[in-house]
Formats: sequence, structure tokens, C-alpha cells
Amino acid sequence: MSDRPIQARNEFDLSVVVPVWNGEHNLGKLLPRLADTLSTLKSGPAEVIVVLPAGDPAESFVERAGARVVRFDEPGYGAALNAGLAASRGTWIVTLDADFSHHPEFIRTLWLRRREADVLIASRYVPGAVAEMPLSRRFLSRLLNRIYRTALALPHNDLSSAFRMYRRRVIDDIGPVDAPGLDSLQEVLVKAFAQGWKIQEVPLFYRQSRLWESGRLAELGIGYVRTLGRLMALRNSVKSADYDHRAFDSWIPLQRYWQRARFRVIRELADGSTRLLDIGCGSSRIVQSLPQAVGMDMQIRKLRWLRAPGRQLVQASLMELPFRDDAFDCVISSEVIEHIPRDQIDLSDMVRVLQPGGMLILGTPDYGRWIWRTLEGIYKIVFPSGYATEHINQYTRRTLRQELERMGLIVMDVQYVGGSEMIFQTLKPRDTAAPVRPILKVAGAD
Repeated sequence: MSDRPIQARNEFDLSVVVPVWNGEHNLGKLLPRLADTLSTLKSGPAEVIVVLPAGDPAESFVERAGARVVRFDEPGYGAALNAGLAASRGTWIVTLDADFSHHPEFIRTLWLRRREADVLIASRYVPGAVAEMPLSRRFLSRLLNRIYRTALALPHNDLSSAFRMYRRRVIDDIGPVDAPGLDSLQEVLVKAFAQGWKIQEVPLFYRQSRLWESGRLAELGIGYVRTLGRLMALRNSVKSADYDHRAFDSWIPLQRYWQRARFRVIRELADGSTRLLDIGCGSSRIVQSLPQAVGMDMQIRKLRWLRAPGRQLVQASLMELPFRDDAFDCVISSEVIEHIPRDQIDLSDMVRVLQPGGMLILGTPDYGRWIWRTLEGIYKIVFPSGYATEHINQYTRRTLRQELERMGLIVMDVQYVGGSEMIFQTLKPRDTAAPVRPILKVAGAD
């Protein structure tokens, strides 16, 4: 999260941030056209922020044009972008280049479509877009975007467009970028995507005639390579909102097998359930494939990524489930309990929300089997940022069975994935009759 002050936020409906970072700009043409566009925009108050490097003499002209000047000291586009975003006070933020390659009239389109996503990219590379660029720059731009799109497994085509609209909450959530150059543009998108924010591309008419100098290309290339490595580490860590979803189609055969085998076992065990709770659902295909399920997770980015019409999602803790007694006929918790310290875990709330005759499906690695201990040791070496380093509660088949039976559950079946991940199917005895009640607790309700 960003540590910027929030008391001055949201004074405006819209902030337009124009970074000037390399001494090249066409503010004399851009700012009057921008003012005309904003005057016809059906919005509340708007502000224009021009970010100038220290010592740039354009300040007086910018202020006469009705814009606010923000200074930055560190060299590079990333520093200018950070300074402009930090100074902005709008609920929505638009960024665009200062050289007039981005026509300000397109802000109207972004404004009208702002509710469609949390980040809108004015894209040169989607159907309906027109990009008039020198052949060499078009080739390099396409190549850059293809490399980043493929390496980072992102569903977007124009990751290097600087013409964007952000929801304020996105910028507050991801904080400032670390990349000093134009690679900061990719960093912003990857961080937003990793936090589960929705990103959408809008086709743009773009005209650019300026060629990059060879020295600048070399400098940019080094920055892009360095940033790509950092972003790949983020995309392949559990910090990414879609980590579980992507693992189902992983390029690693063992990971893909594991996810799909677990999915198959749990789906078969839960078959026929009509009121289902998936605790610690993450972004897995299990909750996505069960329309009758309530997905629950502590990490808001996972739930934010899962957002879809009709999908029921709740942010809560395993230790204090916000549901009535006997609310579900099936409760699933897969690959969750090994992440919670043994002295802090209490599974009894799972039983409380389960109706008599209902099933609890509980999965976790079996540390009593040498094959799991071996696989986890290898996994820690190959993927040090993966789940293995977070496994702090090591159950065996015997210890977990004892825990389940202590809570009065009847163990019906135990199945294994890869001979080492155990999935228990247990039954809550029908010793009491309980009517079907609303799922969510309501304060003050009987």
C-alpha cells in the first residue's frame, strides 16, 4: 500500500497527469486542446497536472494555461509518473504523453467507459485501433509487448501505452513504481493485475512519427530486461491474485497434473451438494466451477480477481466464519490448514456451519509420506517464492484423522493426489435436526 497522505484525495472527479521527462513536449498545442476537452466533459471538477523536471522553464506557461506544476528530481519516466500520481487528487486519473501523440479528445471515450474496468488502456493493438508509426518503431513496440505478454501470462496487447485511466483505489493499492524508465508502465499494470484489479483495453487512434535514438534504445532495453525479471518473480508467486487459476494450465507438467487431479477428486466428492462453502478458495477452478458455492478467502485480491455476476464471495477468516450454524451441506477446505500455526488453528467452526448429514472435505499434504517431503524440498529450491515456504503446520494422516474424529466427524474416505496430498471426506452425524436457515449471519436476528 502507498504511504501517501489521503486527506486531500478525491477533491476532483478527474485528474489528468502529463509527465514531461525527457525535455521533449508539445504543451503549447496539448494544453489548450486538453482544456477544451475537459470543459465539454460531463464530469465534476477536474484538474490538470504537468510534471516537470527540476529547472524546466515551462512552469509559467503551464500555469497560465490553467494547469498545476509538479516537480520531480530523479531522472526518468518512472520518477515523473510517481510524482504526478502522488500529487493527483481525482477519483479517476488519466495519464497521457506530453508530445501530443495522445489526442486529449479520447479522454471522453475513457470517461464514458470508466465503469467497465478499474484500469483502461488506450490500446494501439486491439481490433478497431489504428496506429500510424514508423515501421522500425512498430516492430520494436510489437516485439516488446509480445515478450512481456507471453513471459508474464497477461491477457493484454498494449502494455506499453502511456495513455490510461486509473481508478484512484488502484493507485493507492499498488503504491509507487520502482522502475525508473518507461518500463514503469508495465510495472503498474502487472502490480494492478496481481492485486486482482480489472484491466481492459479500448481501441485508440495513435500517430507517432518520432524515431528513437540508438543510445536511448539501448538504455531502454536494459531497463526492460531488468524489470521483466522482477515482474516474472511477482507473477509466479503466491502474491498474484490469479496464481491458483494459472496453475491449472501451468507449463510445468507436475504442477498442472496436481491441480487437475485435486480438482477432479474434490469435484467428485462434492457432487450433489446444493449449499457449499469453499474456505480459502483463492482463485482456483474449484469455486469457479461451482455456481452454488460461496467462495471465502482472507486475501481481498483473490476475491477481487474472482468477481463475476452471480458469484458469491466473502472475505473472512477460517477461525471466525461469518455464517449461521448448519448453513451448508458441504464445506471444502483445500490446501489451507498447513498455512496456519498449529497453536492458532481451530477447525470446530467448520463443523458448526455444516448441517447434520453434511460433508466436510479437507485437503492438506501428508508429511508422514516421504514422497511429499522430497517433492517439497525440491519445490523450495526451484520456486523459492511458492507455497512450500509457507507450509508451517505439518499434518500426517494419523494426526489429522484424530483431529477430525475428536470433533465428532465420521471419516468416510481418504484419497490422495500424487500419493502425498491427502483429501479427507468426512460426515457430520445426523444427531440433531436443524431447519435450513439463511446462510449469512445478520446482526440482531433470531
